[in-house]
Amino acid sequence: MGDTIASLRARLARGDTTCTQLVGSVLERAQEDSARHVFTRTYAAAARAAAEHADACRKAGIVLPALAGLPVTIKDLYDVAGEPTQAGSIVCADDAAPADDAVAVARLRANHAAIIGKTNMTEFAFSGVGINPHFGTPRNPADPVVARIPGGSSSGGAVAVALGLSVAGLGSDTGGSIRIPAALCGLVGFKSTQSRVPRTGAFELARTLDTVCSMTRSVADCITVDAAIADVPLSVKARPLAGMRFAIPQTLMFDGIEPAVARAFDRAVTRLSAAGALIDTLAFTELAQIQVLNAPGGFSAVEAFAVHHQRLAQRRDAFDARVAQRIATGAVATAADYLRMHDARQDWIRRAEAVLQSYDALLCPTVPIVAPPIDDLVASDEAFFKANGLLLRNTFAINYLDGCAFSLPCHAQGDLPVGLMLSAARGSDDRLAAVALAVEQALQDA
Repeated sequence: MGDTIASLRARLARGDTTCTQLVGSVLERAQEDSARHVFTRTYAAAARAAAEHADACRKAGIVLPALAGLPVTIKDLYDVAGEPTQAGSIVCADDAAPADDAVAVARLRANHAAIIGKTNMTEFAFSGVGINPHFGTPRNPADPVVARIPGGSSSGGAVAVALGLSVAGLGSDTGGSIRIPAALCGLVGFKSTQSRVPRTGAFELARTLDTVCSMTRSVADCITVDAAIADVPLSVKARPLAGMRFAIPQTLMFDGIEPAVARAFDRAVTRLSAAGALIDTLAFTELAQIQVLNAPGGFSAVEAFAVHHQRLAQRRDAFDARVAQRIATGAVATAADYLRMHDARQDWIRRAEAVLQSYDALLCPTVPIVAPPIDDLVASDEAFFKANGLLLRNTFAINYLDGCAFSLPCHAQGDLPVGLMLSAARGSDDRLAAVALAVEQALQDA
């Protein structure tokens, strides 16, 4: 498949294909070796029924939503009524099944999407790498020779979109779990302001940071999915790139950058400047303060420990050892520490927003490295945690900001994927979406 939502809808309108044919092809290809470890569960009968319903409505002249009959996937941490929510783990296999779908899943169903299945993920969404020792690690399709990580934690969802098995992967983003796999797999990822989409029915990692959002093949597709799952659709007014103001932060975001990423980023910035964008460098020293303000443990570890402390005490040997290690670091924080972390974060957000208010977006690489080989990170804790830290560093800053961000592919054809991250303050989603559309067009034109 590999089409955008708009191009598929055009093919359907011309009668070139049907939703039933599209979904049938996807379900067949989901069994191929390239899709190994992508899904933890598939819903073939329900997906076919949704596709057939959409076809019947189209034939009868009934207008349905944009996602009607199109294949989408949902991350393994979203509730589906009647089955335990595994969240990429074997620890939850015997948990009670939820009575209702997660809100985001229910909204996809209300939009008549054909939900192909649940996609693999890092256990409990606690890593940017995408390795899962329980269900296997889906291979990044970008490299046919070397088996590279897909990025995490929304690993299976990214690979499904990259393989053309879905038009959108519903994932989550706590520290970069949408944008990291989008960047490493050559996709578009949209991390919205947290409050846009209800988190009801999503297995919690860190309630302060968890965000419900998606990966697709284009900015327009991300906007379409957001409209289906958010409380209020975005109001996006087209704007020319010429005259937009961007800031490139000089603190933190370029530390340890690989040459391939630096080249792709510089090429993208040159193209935006040539199209009339105004680009400044910005010290933005506040970024260096996050690590200190987010200690001890950090929101993700502290809040994950609150969720999992009983499971850790009773069944730590059943966890991914690296995930258990990270969760356990949250045990050291006291109630006083936790309240101080919240107060410090709100003060930091106010100061950071004041710095950013003059710009349409912050520009930086989504991640400073290309996807490393899976085997290297499986074999070495040192290599794993070094890569995990680098993968999460840039994206986490925007979660800490409670901001919104897009990751857009900016690599040259034939190169390993590199993401360009456009970020803005919380509540700026409408404006940032317009910026992302203009930037995407400029990169494609070039």
